[in-house]
Amino acid sequence: MAKRKKIVVITGGAGFLGSHLSDRFLKDGCKVHCIDNLITGNMNNIKHLRKNKDFTFKKHDVSKEIKITGPVDYVLHFASPASPVDYLNYPIQTMKVGSLGTLNTLGLAKLKKARYLIASTSEVYGDPQVHPQKEDYWGHVNPIGPRGVYDEAKRFAEAMTMAYRRYHKVDAKIIRIFNTYGPRMRIKDGRVVPNFIDQALNGKNLTVYGNGKQTRSFCYYSDLVDGIARMIRSRYSGPVNLGNPDEFTILQFAKLVLKMADTKSKIVYKSLPVDDPKTRQPNIALAKKLLRWQPKVKLEQGLADTIEWFQDQYPAKKK
Repeated sequence: MAKRKKIVVITGGAGFLGSHLSDRFLKDGCKVHCIDNLITGNMNNIKHLRKNKDFTFKKHDVSKEIKITGPVDYVLHFASPASPVDYLNYPIQTMKVGSLGTLNTLGLAKLKKARYLIASTSEVYGDPQVHPQKEDYWGHVNPIGPRGVYDEAKRFAEAMTMAYRRYHKVDAKIIRIFNTYGPRMRIKDGRVVPNFIDQALNGKNLTVYGNGKQTRSFCYYSDLVDGIARMIRSRYSGPVNLGNPDEFTILQFAKLVLKMADTKSKIVYKSLPVDDPKTRQPNIALAKKLLRWQPKVKLEQGLADTIEWFQDQYPAKKK
């Protein structure tokens, strides 16, 4: 008798990361139920999967009840606006998907006796006073600032996840994702990687906020997806940081994009947004130890692939 394929539910499955996770679990021989309300997700990200008999898509807001017939082995909750542009445009939806969406997906995992993984974020550390950031750091967050709708939604989601793990014995896990980039990011996403690439490819000046000395760490999507797959199959609950510890100033990154995009664009400076973190660098010692995971793709390699993908979105500009 043939062994049953594992069944994976991915919320936010038509988004940047969710679609790549769908690819990964299908490649691993699983069946994937993709759920997305398409506020920030895009059907183009999963159009290559629609004829796959092991893939199903449902347009649904997971802040409302989730109904799935049959068994479920893994539930991965990735539904949420994730860029400042999005969560400032959709503040209530962001709070609801972090609270009600987390409650509903945990309820599904409890009902189906499935493993559960919540996509939390480095934003739970806020504008950190500890550098680099370790999982035992509680963070420095402004709960009533404009970014608080995202930061606190994720912090609540972590607390709810651990409550379900302790009280209902759900095999629930938390990852904290640091800046991740790659193909399928939305052109007008609002985050630094698509912003700079879009500006460079269109001959516009690159917008650097503040003096450009604030730092970020950039993890290529394939490395992150591998870490997520290892985490959901592990026996660890987390939280575990997943990100690339190589740290760059925004100004360094802007200059690298200008060079790699071969553009005559220049850098312009604007005032720093409220509560924008000054530093962001993951300590990934725990991921190395528990998951035997660390990023492999260097920034120049991943950025070249990402720029090429963006060029394909502008056929007239492709060299």
